[in-house]
Amino acid sequence: MVETLKLIVVEDYKEMSRKAASIVADEIRKNKKLVLGLATGGTPLGLYGELIRMHKEEKLDFSGVKTFNLDEYLGLDPDNEQSYHYFMFHNFFNYVNVDRRNVHIPDGKAKDPNAFCVEYERMIKEAGGIDLQILGIGSNGHIAFNEPGSKADSRTRVVDLSEQTIRDNARFFKDEKEVPRKAISMGIGTIMEAKKIVLLASGKNKADAIAKTVEGMPTEEVPASLLQRHRDVTVIVDKEAASKLTRRQ
Repeated sequence: MVETLKLIVVEDYKEMSRKAASIVADEIRKNKKLVLGLATGGTPLGLYGELIRMHKEEKLDFSGVKTFNLDEYLGLDPDNEQSYHYFMFHNFFNYVNVDRRNVHIPDGKAKDPNAFCVEYERMIKEAGGIDLQILGIGSNGHIAFNEPGSKADSRTRVVDLSEQTIRDNARFFKDEKEVPRKAISMGIGTIMEAKKIVLLASGKNKADAIAKTVEGMPTEEVPASLLQRHRDVTVIVDKEAASKLTRRQ
């Protein structure tokens, strides 16, 4: 583990979510025009719930914040309940005062997905780059949809999902056959350009990936492990996700 990677082990999922939300809130209070990179899936739901509470009870202001989501399934309409566009609005954006014009989510129905990926990179750069990127982690160590073997300098692109990821995500669909096989994803190189990164993980099924990420050698076979090379990464995990680490905090 390198010195720039800060590890925080907490008791449970709720504490992980609260800790992550406090970091996001502090960054927004310091910079009203924060460019915030966001993730989907089960892991950040608690974070979004806490940010919604802070907005309603503590007047946390999202009006100047710009957001960029990590990824989206290729082929799904924005109003499809399994799309990440739908996820973000129904679990977060609809409940805070974010300006819809400042919300950016990859377009799963883009007529030319490759051209869209180039445009997405341009939009991130035009916004001044991502100030704070929230990440989850897959059981195989993927971040966004950068599967094992993804290049360290990869940019936003169309990717093939691994069989492991398809199996992991099948729980959100009626049938595994409905899980899209491709997605648009920020690349590892794109993610690494964020000024600050917070990686979240909860549960025993993430313990192997977290051990390799925090204590293993950086390798493209475990994409999250490449975060060790970033200058400002905070990894927040509950006790179950930290259960295979040899050192704590």
